[in-house]
Amino acid sequence: MSKFSISISYPPLNSKKGVAFLSQNRQFQWTHTDNVIYPVIPASAASLLQSKGYRTYWDDAIAQKLTYQQWLARLISHRPNLVVIETKTPVIQKHWQIIKEIKTKLPKTKIVLMGDHVTALPQESFKNCPVDYILKGGDYDLLLLSLVQQLSAKKSPPKIIAASPSHSLDQIPIINRQLSHWQDYASRNSNFKYHPGAYLMSGRDCWWGKCTFCSWTTLFPSGYYRRFSVNHTIAEIENLINLGAKEIFDDSGTLPVGDWLNKLCQQIIKKGLNKKCHFGCNMRFGALSQKDYQLMAKAGFRLILFGLESANSKTLNRINKNIDISKIETELGWVKKAGLEPHITVMIGYPWESISDAQNTLNFARHLFKRNLVSSLQATRIIPYPGTPLFDYCQKNKLLLTKNWIDYDMSQSVIKSPISAQKQQQLIKNLFKGVISPQFLLNQILSIRNFSDLKHLINYAFKFLQKLKDF
Repeated sequence: MSKFSISISYPPLNSKKGVAFLSQNRQFQWTHTDNVIYPVIPASAASLLQSKGYRTYWDDAIAQKLTYQQWLARLISHRPNLVVIETKTPVIQKHWQIIKEIKTKLPKTKIVLMGDHVTALPQESFKNCPVDYILKGGDYDLLLLSLVQQLSAKKSPPKIIAASPSHSLDQIPIINRQLSHWQDYASRNSNFKYHPGAYLMSGRDCWWGKCTFCSWTTLFPSGYYRRFSVNHTIAEIENLINLGAKEIFDDSGTLPVGDWLNKLCQQIIKKGLNKKCHFGCNMRFGALSQKDYQLMAKAGFRLILFGLESANSKTLNRINKNIDISKIETELGWVKKAGLEPHITVMIGYPWESISDAQNTLNFARHLFKRNLVSSLQATRIIPYPGTPLFDYCQKNKLLLTKNWIDYDMSQSVIKSPISAQKQQQLIKNLFKGVISPQFLLNQILSIRNFSDLKHLINYAFKFLQKLKDF
């Protein structure tokens, strides 16, 4: 094994606002829910590097609930050649300070930043901290391997390592889940009804990839979408089931559809994997037929996450969502009839929306709940992340209230809007409170079939109350 060592690190980020909801998250938020998401591509990076003979440390101090001093002492004891940190806009300044301290303690260690923010604004970090390299794009695994191979060979790589759409995914080995401590994430996520749960990604990232607000379009711009073969994804699923996973969520921006999805479901059924595990995924409205949802249900899918974002056609057109709002209820009816559990996300605070527009979206979400067409809901305010078309639009039209990146954490509005920040906060909080109607509670109770269902409902209720603190 090579003497060259790499630490893939998530330093503790202390805040009175809660715990950093950072890894594998398209929108950053401080949260009180204790939710964590397994960072799939960084874990793939650790696995790829180890498979090539490099000493690799998995160092997620946020998931492991370490204090900053505990984390720093451990990092110093490892003395890695390379420290790799994933960052996002609201915590980039905190990471600059941490990098400065690492350099004082480990002056010979090289430091890498990766993530959508530094992909959009790489030079900013070079100016504000002694970071050595920046990965530009979302293929952290392949980019890191390229960097490490050059460094271990005593070469001088460029300061910015850029991704290429020609990178093939099937060359990447199945993730070594033990190396990346998958159990730390297996129960602390409200998406999982059955524990232990696990994440994977069969695509990078979304085959639509045109939503103007999505930060991951910075990592995977148009033309960069790729997917693993069905055989590779099945091998990943089988590995997780052998480890004991009872539910697997595919966190590709949108699960691959068409012939790929049909083959995946048929393979899951043929191998009997649907009798051993439940599945979930992200999906786009308008992508599937009623027959597709029925096949997914037969293959063991349970949870389907949809990005609705708005009930206003003008907003859906402006954010390039490509959704027909008039067809939403029909499609959700297919989903529910198949026995699947749909989750929707909505956002308010768009700079062109009036309070009546925002209320229309929230009322529509309540309506879906009352009709028992959705099982759960996420509501947030819109944040324009650097690198997205939405950010460029807001900057060009002088709609940004601040460029202090700390403020881009969804706790306040950063865009000029007809709706005050305080009113936005109250609208979101009222939505969370308002959906808990007697009819919704009755539907949830009637949905209980076993102890796992009961345990999930209790856990979800607890997380729901914690979520209200975020607003």
